[in-house]
Amino acid sequence: MSRITLYHSPQTRSSGTLVLLEELGADYDLELINMKAGQQRQPAYLAINPMGKVPAIRHGEALVTEQGAVYLYLADLFPRAGLAPALDDSLRGPYLRWLVFYGSSFEPAILDRALKRDPPPPAMSPYGDYDSVIRTLAAQLEQGPYLLGGRMTAADVLWGSALSWTIGFGVVPKLPVFERYVELVTARPAFARVRERDEQWAAEHARAAEAKVP
Repeated sequence: MSRITLYHSPQTRSSGTLVLLEELGADYDLELINMKAGQQRQPAYLAINPMGKVPAIRHGEALVTEQGAVYLYLADLFPRAGLAPALDDSLRGPYLRWLVFYGSSFEPAILDRALKRDPPPPAMSPYGDYDSVIRTLAAQLEQGPYLLGGRMTAADVLWGSALSWTIGFGVVPKLPVFERYVELVTARPAFARVRERDEQWAAEHARAAEAKVP
Protein backbone atom coordinates (compact mmCIF):
# COMPACT_ATOMS: atom_id res chain seq x y z
CA MET A 1 0.00 0.00 0.00
CA SER A 2 1.22 3.50 -0.84
CA ARG A 3 2.19 5.66 2.09
CA ILE A 4 -0.17 8.46 3.09
CA THR A 5 0.97 12.05 3.17
CA LEU A 6 -0.85 14.32 5.61
CA TYR A 7 -0.66 18.08 5.15
CA HIS A 8 -0.77 19.19 8.75
CA SER A 9 -0.62 22.36 10.78
CA PRO A 10 -0.29 21.89 14.54
CA GLN A 11 -3.22 22.65 16.83
CA THR A 12 -5.70 22.91 13.99
CA ARG A 13 -8.42 20.70 12.52
CA SER A 14 -5.75 18.47 11.02
CA SER A 15 -4.61 17.41 14.49
CA GLY A 16 -7.57 15.05 14.69
CA THR A 17 -6.55 13.49 11.38
CA LEU A 18 -3.08 12.89 12.79
CA VAL A 19 -4.68 11.18 15.80
CA LEU A 20 -6.73 9.03 13.42
CA LEU A 21 -3.62 7.95 11.51
CA GLU A 22 -2.05 6.94 14.80
CA GLU A 23 -5.16 5.01 15.83
CA LEU A 24 -5.21 3.22 12.48
CA GLY A 25 -1.56 2.22 12.72
CA ALA A 26 -0.98 3.77 9.30
CA ASP A 27 2.36 4.41 7.65
CA TYR A 28 2.38 8.11 6.83
CA ASP A 29 4.53 11.10 6.02
CA LEU A 30 3.91 14.64 7.20
CA GLU A 31 4.09 17.89 5.28
CA LEU A 32 3.98 20.57 7.96
CA ILE A 33 2.22 23.80 7.02
CA ASN A 34 3.15 26.86 9.07
CA MET A 35 -0.12 28.76 9.23
CA LYS A 36 1.41 31.39 11.49
CA ALA A 37 3.72 32.26 8.60
CA GLY A 38 0.88 32.11 6.05
CA GLN A 39 2.11 29.05 4.18
CA GLN A 40 -1.47 27.87 3.67
CA ARG A 41 -2.01 30.84 1.35
CA GLN A 42 1.08 30.30 -0.75
CA PRO A 43 0.82 28.83 -4.29
CA ALA A 44 2.52 25.57 -3.28
CA TYR A 45 -0.21 24.68 -0.81
CA LEU A 46 -3.09 26.24 -2.74
CA ALA A 47 -2.25 23.73 -5.46
CA ILE A 48 -3.11 21.05 -2.88
CA ASN A 49 -6.20 22.74 -1.47
CA PRO A 50 -7.39 25.96 -3.10
CA MET A 51 -9.34 26.73 0.09
CA GLY A 52 -6.05 27.02 2.00
CA LYS A 53 -7.29 24.64 4.71
CA VAL A 54 -6.00 21.57 6.47
CA PRO A 55 -6.30 18.64 6.66
CA ALA A 56 -5.51 17.30 3.23
CA ILE A 57 -4.10 13.89 2.42
CA ARG A 58 -2.44 12.36 -0.60
CA HIS A 59 -2.52 8.62 -1.14
CA GLY A 60 -1.08 7.49 -4.43
CA GLU A 61 -3.00 9.42 -7.08
CA ALA A 62 -5.81 10.31 -4.68
CA LEU A 63 -5.92 13.78 -3.13
CA VAL A 64 -8.56 14.16 -0.44
CA THR A 65 -9.62 17.35 1.36
CA GLU A 66 -12.53 18.19 3.70
CA GLN A 67 -12.55 16.65 7.15
CA GLY A 68 -15.45 14.28 6.71
CA ALA A 69 -14.07 12.90 3.45
CA VAL A 70 -10.60 12.48 4.94
CA TYR A 71 -11.92 10.52 7.92
CA LEU A 72 -14.12 8.33 5.75
CA TYR A 73 -11.31 7.60 3.31
CA LEU A 74 -8.73 6.73 5.95
CA ALA A 75 -10.96 4.60 8.17
CA ASP A 76 -12.16 2.58 5.17
CA LEU A 77 -8.58 2.17 3.97
CA PHE A 78 -7.64 0.31 7.16
CA PRO A 79 -10.58 -2.03 7.88
CA ARG A 80 -8.52 -4.17 10.25
CA ALA A 81 -8.37 -1.27 12.71
CA GLY A 82 -12.14 -1.61 13.14
CA LEU A 83 -12.84 2.12 13.18
CA ALA A 84 -15.31 2.09 10.27
CA PRO A 85 -18.46 -0.05 10.23
CA ALA A 86 -18.63 -2.17 7.07
CA LEU A 87 -21.15 -1.42 4.33
CA ASP A 88 -23.42 -4.23 5.54
CA ASP A 89 -23.13 -3.24 9.22
CA SER A 90 -26.27 -1.68 10.75
CA LEU A 91 -24.05 1.03 12.24
CA ARG A 92 -22.79 2.18 8.83
CA GLY A 93 -25.68 4.59 8.29
CA PRO A 94 -25.45 6.25 11.72
CA TYR A 95 -21.65 6.41 11.32
CA LEU A 96 -21.99 8.29 8.04
CA ARG A 97 -24.68 10.50 9.52
CA TRP A 98 -22.52 11.73 12.38
CA LEU A 99 -19.41 12.26 10.29
CA VAL A 100 -21.41 14.43 7.89
CA PHE A 101 -23.43 16.14 10.64
CA TYR A 102 -20.20 17.60 11.97
CA GLY A 103 -19.40 19.64 8.87
CA SER A 104 -22.93 20.30 7.64
CA SER A 105 -24.58 21.31 10.91
CA PHE A 106 -22.23 21.55 13.90
CA GLU A 107 -19.50 23.77 12.48
CA PRO A 108 -21.87 26.29 10.83
CA ALA A 109 -23.88 26.50 14.05
CA ILE A 110 -20.93 27.09 16.35
CA LEU A 111 -19.33 29.60 14.00
CA ASP A 112 -22.51 31.65 13.89
CA ARG A 113 -22.65 31.48 17.68
CA ALA A 114 -18.96 32.40 18.11
CA LEU A 115 -19.28 35.38 15.77
CA LYS A 116 -22.57 36.44 17.36
CA ARG A 117 -24.35 36.21 14.02
CA ASP A 118 -28.04 35.56 13.74
CA PRO A 119 -28.76 32.16 12.18
CA PRO A 120 -30.24 32.15 8.68
CA PRO A 121 -34.01 31.89 8.30
CA PRO A 122 -35.13 28.31 9.03
CA ALA A 123 -35.95 27.64 5.38
CA MET A 124 -32.37 28.55 4.40
CA SER A 125 -30.35 27.36 7.37
CA PRO A 126 -28.13 24.28 6.80
CA TYR A 127 -28.38 23.38 10.47
CA GLY A 128 -31.75 24.60 11.75
CA ASP A 129 -30.74 26.39 14.95
CA TYR A 130 -27.86 26.18 17.42
CA ASP A 131 -29.88 24.84 20.35
CA SER A 132 -31.28 22.01 18.23
CA VAL A 133 -27.78 21.03 17.12
CA ILE A 134 -26.54 20.89 20.71
CA ARG A 135 -29.59 18.99 21.95
CA THR A 136 -29.36 16.46 19.13
CA LEU A 137 -25.69 15.78 19.79
CA ALA A 138 -26.18 15.55 23.56
CA ALA A 139 -29.06 13.10 23.14
CA GLN A 140 -26.92 10.86 20.96
CA LEU A 141 -24.01 10.89 23.40
CA GLU A 142 -26.30 10.08 26.32
CA GLN A 143 -26.60 6.62 24.78
CA GLY A 144 -22.77 6.33 25.07
CA PRO A 145 -20.17 5.75 26.03
CA TYR A 146 -19.21 6.45 22.39
CA LEU A 147 -21.12 8.20 19.65
CA LEU A 148 -22.49 4.89 18.34
CA GLY A 149 -22.92 3.24 21.73
CA GLY A 150 -20.36 0.71 22.86
CA ARG A 151 -18.18 0.82 19.74
CA MET A 152 -15.55 3.45 19.08
CA THR A 153 -15.20 4.59 15.47
CA ALA A 154 -13.34 7.23 13.50
CA ALA A 155 -16.30 9.52 14.18
CA ASP A 156 -15.27 9.60 17.84
CA VAL A 157 -11.80 10.84 16.91
CA LEU A 158 -13.43 13.69 15.00
CA TRP A 159 -15.99 14.56 17.66
CA GLY A 160 -13.65 14.08 20.62
CA SER A 161 -11.21 16.53 19.05
CA ALA A 162 -13.92 18.98 18.05
CA LEU A 163 -15.72 19.08 21.38
CA SER A 164 -12.45 19.46 23.24
CA TRP A 165 -11.56 22.71 21.48
CA THR A 166 -15.10 24.10 21.13
CA ILE A 167 -15.77 23.64 24.84
CA GLY A 168 -12.39 25.22 25.54
CA PHE A 169 -13.32 28.25 23.44
CA GLY A 170 -16.69 28.54 25.15
CA VAL A 171 -18.84 28.03 22.04
CA VAL A 172 -20.22 24.71 23.29
CA PRO A 173 -21.68 24.41 26.81
CA LYS A 174 -19.90 22.31 29.43
CA LEU A 175 -22.63 19.74 29.68
CA PRO A 176 -21.68 16.70 31.79
CA VAL A 177 -22.32 14.38 28.85
CA PHE A 178 -19.92 16.37 26.68
CA GLU A 179 -17.22 16.56 29.33
CA ARG A 180 -17.46 12.84 30.06
CA TYR A 181 -17.20 12.02 26.38
CA VAL A 182 -14.21 14.32 25.75
CA GLU A 183 -12.39 12.88 28.74
CA LEU A 184 -13.01 9.33 27.53
CA VAL A 185 -11.89 9.87 23.95
CA THR A 186 -8.96 12.24 24.45
CA ALA A 187 -7.45 10.07 27.19
CA ARG A 188 -6.35 7.62 24.52
CA PRO A 189 -2.55 7.40 23.97
CA ALA A 190 -2.81 8.59 20.37
CA PHE A 191 -4.22 11.92 21.52
CA ALA A 192 -1.40 12.35 24.04
CA ARG A 193 1.26 11.63 21.40
CA VAL A 194 -0.19 14.11 18.95
CA ARG A 195 -0.71 16.76 21.62
CA GLU A 196 2.95 16.57 22.63
CA ARG A 197 4.23 16.74 19.06
CA ASP A 198 1.82 19.56 18.18
CA GLU A 199 3.02 21.68 21.09
CA GLN A 200 6.60 21.35 19.87
CA TRP A 201 5.73 22.10 16.26
CA ALA A 202 3.52 25.06 17.21
CA ALA A 203 6.35 26.60 19.20
CA GLU A 204 8.76 26.10 16.30
CA HIS A 205 6.30 27.64 13.85
CA ALA A 206 5.75 30.64 16.11
CA ARG A 207 9.50 31.25 16.34
CA ALA A 208 9.90 30.90 12.58
CA ALA A 209 7.07 33.34 11.91
CA GLU A 210 8.45 35.88 14.38
CA ALA A 211 11.89 35.64 12.79
CA LYS A 212 10.43 36.77 9.46
CA VAL A 213 8.80 39.89 10.91
CA PRO A 214 10.87 42.99 9.99
